[in-house]
Amino acid sequence: MKTVPTNSPHFIVQQLKGHTSRVLREEFPFLKSRLPSLWTRSYYVESVGHISEETIRKYIEDQKGK
Repeated sequence: MKTVPTNSPHFIVQQLKGHTSRVLREEFPFLKSRLPSLWTRSYYVESVGHISEETIRKYIEDQKGK
């Protein structure tokens, strides 16, 4: 998967989720019938210069429980 600096974060996330979904469903065919969607529509984008790595890690950990 390639991207260019002019692509928006939304477009990049959309492409990444679509690509990984296809790869995972090819490798694990049972996912096709068990899950209607592998990813939610949500995503988080922030410049790392504005928040700490700890904040990013906490956000990711908090998402695991949802």
